[in-house]
Amino acid sequence: MTITITPVWAADEAAVEQAYQIGAAQVAADEPDFPPLCRRRFTALLRHPMPGYETSMLLARIDGVPAGFLRLDLPQLDNTENASAELIVHPARRRRGVGRALAEHGLGLLRERGRKRVSAMSRAELAGEPGRRSPGNAFAAAMGAVNALTDVRRRLDTASLDQAKLDALLADARDRSTGYQVLCWRGYTPDDLAADVAYLDGRLLADAPMGDLAWEPEQVDADRLRATESALDARGRRRYHVGVRHEASGRLVAWTLLDVGASADWHSFQQITIVDPEHRGHRLGLLAKIENLRHLLAHEPGVRVIDTFNAASNDHMIAINEQLGFRVQDRWSNWQLNV
Repeated sequence: MTITITPVWAADEAAVEQAYQIGAAQVAADEPDFPPLCRRRFTALLRHPMPGYETSMLLARIDGVPAGFLRLDLPQLDNTENASAELIVHPARRRRGVGRALAEHGLGLLRERGRKRVSAMSRAELAGEPGRRSPGNAFAAAMGAVNALTDVRRRLDTASLDQAKLDALLADARDRSTGYQVLCWRGYTPDDLAADVAYLDGRLLADAPMGDLAWEPEQVDADRLRATESALDARGRRRYHVGVRHEASGRLVAWTLLDVGASADWHSFQQITIVDPEHRGHRLGLLAKIENLRHLLAHEPGVRVIDTFNAASNDHMIAINEQLGFRVQDRWSNWQLNV
């Protein structure tokens, strides 16, 4: 048995497709309650990387048969000692040394690039088998990585929404947010809001619990925001936003985002929700989330479930999500390994 590892170039459609098929098989086996892996999003990860990141991929074969891949994202504008990784081995080709061969090859590349640590995420337990560690967690632990932050995924079933409760929560939030205006938009952020959204986006890693992850806040400006939006368009992500403007200053001081993928109109992710620290205590997070939930469903009536991830220690955001009806699905580990 011979394991070979070669780079995957964005223009190599055959190799990209082979890697995609590996990823699709892994999602189907390990994450059956998620949407099937979106081909458009997967190919765009290589062809349209996020601004400020260099993305590369390695493909492993066993005796010429595609068996696994490693994707590395190297920040170029901040966090320049860090990297993030996704390592996937085809479920039918595990326990043959593919994962370790990819990991060792990737670590060598990261050392050459002067990176000091790499992080990756994996589901903590197998779906439907509580207590049984997932292949990703078992592998990360065997490689010597440390679980630096635990996330909890919660899911909202839109068919079971308690609309009367939402009405009451929204009325209370509006009463407490006098002097603030709700704004809704889809896709690209309006020009007059771009600087404020960029500022809020850049605050996320400063404000959210990060556990022991050594990851500094990103420097986001309007140009980087626009480039991110273009990359998300390339991935086919349909985006629904609500912002809250402080009327006295004219600034957008809260923002939340829901998005829907190109290949699964029944599923949405709750992405960022953030309130400027100077404007907390007015129920702006709850206000924005309820308004955006209804904004999304007005345009995407096929959405049946919405998933969101929060650090297990993020009590404030968890409380808001549970008020809306989000319920725990599983736990995920954010691994960190010194290179």
